[in-house]
Amino acid sequence: MKIFTSKAELSHLLTELKKENKKIGLVPTMGALHSGHLSLIKTAKQQTDVVVCSIFVNPTQFTDQKDLEKYPRTVSADIEKLTEAACDYLFLPEVTEMYEEHETWHLDIGYLENMLEGAIRPGHYQGVTQVVFKLFQIVNPTKAFFGQKDYQQVLIIRKMVEILNLPVELVMCPIERNKEGLALSSRNVHLSETEKSKALLLSKSLFTIRDLSAQHTPEELKAIALNILKSDADIKLDYFELLDKDTLTTLNNDSKGMVALVAATIGKTRLIDNMIFN
Repeated sequence: MKIFTSKAELSHLLTELKKENKKIGLVPTMGALHSGHLSLIKTAKQQTDVVVCSIFVNPTQFTDQKDLEKYPRTVSADIEKLTEAACDYLFLPEVTEMYEEHETWHLDIGYLENMLEGAIRPGHYQGVTQVVFKLFQIVNPTKAFFGQKDYQQVLIIRKMVEILNLPVELVMCPIERNKEGLALSSRNVHLSETEKSKALLLSKSLFTIRDLSAQHTPEELKAIALNILKSDADIKLDYFELLDKDTLTTLNNDSKGMVALVAATIGKTRLIDNMIFN
């Protein structure tokens, strides 16, 4: 695996590869890689000829400076994991390589920006779209691979691709979970063993209503999930919602499926999870 820190050098190489009709796959990450990220690399290798993983802790998507500072950084271990996964190229830029001084960005992504995660972290999705657009410009991928765990983010990037008419296909890959059901996250390293046990209530609420979904209305399913999540006072719930899976709007007769989305803080660690049902 070759490592690039210069966007110009990486872009030049990939431009030459595209001239050879190579399909380029991009897996954007913020590092602290786990098997969920590696599953994206595996899928990218199956669907494209050349796989680029980026590791960049993007400052513009953090609304809390302390959250940015404590975000786990494990670059040496990440490089080992990517090498074992046979990733072709790693893009590892500094902030000064990605951003010019006093740079501004705004993309009108409508209601999706200000609900759920966007309501709790104002400006977060402007930072996400800003950096993903930059990565798309540098890599010019044929396909870009994102994890389902950040479901709202995937829909927002899809909206950005549509608005800006970008020539990239988005691939959403399933959530990877540990054997107990906890969704894998770089933030899980901050959880104590007791907190990990409590965090399992997030996935328990999702699996429970999935299994009951044929017998209950969405309102009843939400009540069942909230009953599970509120059974432990140490879980500080931000939201639990059942919404149209394609639009994140209220379910209606035209909905082709629903997604349950949950966010909560356990101890000092904030976690998100989701599940899609028909």
